[in-house]
Amino acid sequence: MVAVVYPGTFDPITNGHADIIARAARLFDRVILGVAANPGKQPVFGLEERVAMVRAVTEGMPKVEIRPFHTLLMDFVREQGAQAVLRGLRAVSDFEYEFQLASMNRRLAPEIETIFLTPAEQYAYISSSLVREIAALGGDVSEFVHPVVQRALRAIYR
Repeated sequence: MVAVVYPGTFDPITNGHADIIARAARLFDRVILGVAANPGKQPVFGLEERVAMVRAVTEGMPKVEIRPFHTLLMDFVREQGAQAVLRGLRAVSDFEYEFQLASMNRRLAPEIETIFLTPAEQYAYISSSLVREIAALGGDVSEFVHPVVQRALRAIYR
């Protein structure tokens, strides 16, 4: 069984994330969504809230598992028994940062590969930070996120 970890803060999970997850589920036997605690980023939603939203969005995807984590990513990947890390690339601007991360991860765990997927074109411009900003300013985010996420954003930005 080939397993991949798709790590992220998912603050919140977007339709772009969901697209990557669905396509990864066609490629791998197990897709483990590692929801990072990542307190340094000061997430808007708590870890449990983010895990709950990710569960709602991935409901009905049998190959997908959701696991929160507080550790170094490569340690988490090893604990999960995964062979690879999945990262999404939206634009060329993402590549430099993602390449740096992949290189560091390879140094820390040479046995674990990093795989990149790009989202479908209609999701290429969506980011969690843009979605949060639109929601905070009262904008409609319904085309960017699952209805569960939309409701959570409305509740937090009332």
